[in-house]
Amino acid sequence: MSPTTQNDGSEGESSARARFIQVFMAQRARMEALVSRRVGCRATASDLVQELFLRFWGRAQVKVEALDTYLMRCAGNLAIDHLRSESSRQRALADVSQGSAHLVSQTLEQTLEVDDDLQRIENALRALPERTRQIFLLNRVHGCTYSEIARAMHLSQSAVEKHMMRALQACKASVAQAAPIPRPPRGTP
Repeated sequence: MSPTTQNDGSEGESSARARFIQVFMAQRARMEALVSRRVGCRATASDLVQELFLRFWGRAQVKVEALDTYLMRCAGNLAIDHLRSESSRQRALADVSQGSAHLVSQTLEQTLEVDDDLQRIENALRALPERTRQIFLLNRVHGCTYSEIARAMHLSQSAVEKHMMRALQACKASVAQAAPIPRPPRGTP
């Protein structure tokens, strides 16, 4: 067997990472400009694009035909996520500054419940098969349509839909079957 046909995975992963770096560096300025326009700050845009790089670098390579377009879409989504979290922080700060301790305690309780639910969902997603998890993340985190995912992963749209149903059912079950985490009564320090 020649070295180019061996299936040890290291050459394939190495070439995929090299391609990713090449495409990422070629698109970096465009991604930063897009994110900067959306968030209104060049430094934040640079940080968010760097975070995007680290997210991709730290996980298994996703096979996407138009990596440049995919990275731009991910950068845009990351900017939107950043704005949403900033908006949430601003609302929370406004509530605190107005002295609404009751509202803050309710918000904190809701936040803890949401954090618990998110932890359960994350655990459920980790228990899914890799392909199902990738399809879910491409759709729900990166905003890819079922047809885009089907083309990128060389699957039928029906197969993508079945993977998504499995992932959504696992997420729903993880939250529905979870026993509530005991909380101290209100007014308890």
